[in-house]
Amino acid sequence: MKKDKVFIIAEAGVNHNGSLRLAKRLVDAAKSCGADAVKFQAFSAEEIAVRLAPKAQYQKAHTKKNETQFQMLKKLEFGYSEYRELVEYCKKKKIIFVSSPFDLKNIDLLRKLNLRIIKIPSGEITNIPYLRKMGALRRKIILSTGMADLSEVSQALKILVSSGTKKSDITVLHCHTAYPTVVGDVNLRAMLTIRNICGVSVGYSDHTSGIDISLAAVALGAKVIEKHITLNKKMSGPDHKASIEPDEFKRMVVGIRRIEKSLGSKIKKPSGIELRNRVVVRKSIVAAKDIKKNELFLAENITVKRPAGGIGPERWDEVIGKNAKKDFRKDEMIRL
Repeated sequence: MKKDKVFIIAEAGVNHNGSLRLAKRLVDAAKSCGADAVKFQAFSAEEIAVRLAPKAQYQKAHTKKNETQFQMLKKLEFGYSEYRELVEYCKKKKIIFVSSPFDLKNIDLLRKLNLRIIKIPSGEITNIPYLRKMGALRRKIILSTGMADLSEVSQALKILVSSGTKKSDITVLHCHTAYPTVVGDVNLRAMLTIRNICGVSVGYSDHTSGIDISLAAVALGAKVIEKHITLNKKMSGPDHKASIEPDEFKRMVVGIRRIEKSLGSKIKKPSGIELRNRVVVRKSIVAAKDIKKNELFLAENITVKRPAGGIGPERWDEVIGKNAKKDFRKDEMIRL
């Protein structure tokens, strides 16, 4: 992650539907779209849900009605060998592999894979033993904050830092955990509140439909953007409907890079092309009519016209009342 470049994560999540072949196709799609990283979710169904745990409403809408959350997760989990193969595949494709562990067992799995960046999912932000173990890894951490208030975000940061991770190595993502998120619920200014109060780098994990809110987040100062990617929204699975397809993801990346370039520095100064245009667009004090030598310069006989290069209009008060040292023809630039 670079300070002057937005880090774009293509969230493949569980959109591989349990297929390693499909997971690799998602890596290919993320790379072709221009994403910096592709992210998968590391979990064991036995570790994160009891067998009769219900599914969220959005999960019910896009998966089998009669299966439990445990049964759904069981079909979507990968083990160490699959993730190791995906890590190697990402290296080959020159895209960063990122993952979110959802339990203590999978924190160990990702540690063995020696990942540069690990993400904490929103659901673990209050999980003290989990946060302590993550903090002790001393890696780059991305912390998602869906469903959390500011005090919970602050507490999670304290635990991560006290466990060994430098605050400068943590990026906090504003997030709303609904799939998809209604635009009126986004509350994007909260991202700035997190940055200002907690003193951390911030970003946005986007679950809205479309790409415009991600672009707005970049304009506000997001350093990381995460967005779900799928090969086809119509596929069966809990997250496909709230994801975007490669063509739309690519448009988002192009838009982010354009906004990124436009933000520039905080210094207000003319650019090189503006300096060249300034002589054409700005104006000089010129004679409004013929002026005789020794005649006083007054508002009645001088005016301001293009081009620049003579006495600028910012010196108007300096010119008014002075004597003409020579004859001036109409439109001739005034000289003192």
